[in-house]
Amino acid sequence: MPATRLRDAGQRVTGQRLAVAIALASARRQVTAQQLWERMRVRHPGLGRATVFRALEALTAAGLARRLERDGHVYAYVACRPTHHHHLACRSCGRVEEIGEEMVTTISDRVREELGFQIDDARVDFYGLCRRCAAGVLSGSA
Repeated sequence: MPATRLRDAGQRVTGQRLAVAIALASARRQVTAQQLWERMRVRHPGLGRATVFRALEALTAAGLARRLERDGHVYAYVACRPTHHHHLACRSCGRVEEIGEEMVTTISDRVREELGFQIDDARVDFYGLCRRCAAGVLSGSA
């Protein structure tokens, strides 16, 4: 499926891009390009760091990945399903959860009604603590 999504988005399908897509999906959380490259270089010793960066940008352009901003203007990436969605990103454990459009419809409806702005596309990312990390903070164990 990554190959089809890349092709449909007008991106070249290469072995490196497919390997990065698979590695990103298997991470199951947000990872920086550096972290992903470090994970991948054991199984793909010839894969350069710059190739991983370029592949992540291609995957992002094709909608297979999303770039999230971390503190200090550092970017992390997360694999994305094909349907339109938004993200909840935990700043503690790095977990990312996708939420559907219905969760932000109220915001877009208010923007349209109160400001007269016609929204063509929206990407909303919420940053904070996931349930597990928040419970740890509340109980004092984090």
